[in-house]
Amino acid sequence: MLQHPQVKGPNVGLLGFSKGGDLCLSMASFLKGITATVLINSCVANTIASLHYKHMTIPSLGSDPGRCTINELGHLCFMDVWDNPLEEPNHPSIIPVERAQGPFLFIVGMDDQDWKSPVYAQIASERLQAHGKDRPQIICYPGTGHCIDPPYFPPCRASVHTVLGQAIVHGGEPKAQSRAQVDAWQQI
Repeated sequence: MLQHPQVKGPNVGLLGFSKGGDLCLSMASFLKGITATVLINSCVANTIASLHYKHMTIPSLGSDPGRCTINELGHLCFMDVWDNPLEEPNHPSIIPVERAQGPFLFIVGMDDQDWKSPVYAQIASERLQAHGKDRPQIICYPGTGHCIDPPYFPPCRASVHTVLGQAIVHGGEPKAQSRAQVDAWQQI
C-alpha cells in the first residue's frame, strides 16, 4: 500500500470489519509500518481458516455449526458457533495483538448476533495491558448489531452470507444502528 501514489505514508492505518477485523489484527501484529488499527465487531482470534505468515501458522478458532440457532424469521444466528478462545485448546488461535505498535479502536455493537464482540474486545484489551501496552479505546453501542456501516447506509439486520448462501441475523435496532453509524464514523 505504501507504494501506491495516493498513499502519503510513511505508515498506514487499518480498518477491518468482521473477518476483516481479525485479518487487520494479524497485520498490525506482524507487519511494520502500521500505526493505527480500527476494528468493527471483530474476533480476537483467527477464524474460518488457518493463517500462514512466514514460518508461522495461526490455526482457526474452533467452531461447531451444530450450535447455530434459527430465529423466528428463519435466519441463522452464528454467535454461539465459535469456541471460547480463552479455553486451553483454542489458545493458539488468539492473535498476538501485543506485538502491534500502534493504538487500537474497537467499535462494538452490543447486539451483535454474529460474534461475541464485546467479549473479544475485552480479551484484546486485557492482553494488550498484560504486556505493558496502552489500553485500547473501546466504544460500545447498545442496541447495535454486527454491521456498523458508514453513515446513512440502511441498517443491515440480516443478509445472505456469501459462503453459506443462507440468511444470517446480524442484530441491531434501526434507530440505534443509524445513530451508531454516524457516531462511529466520527470516532474513526
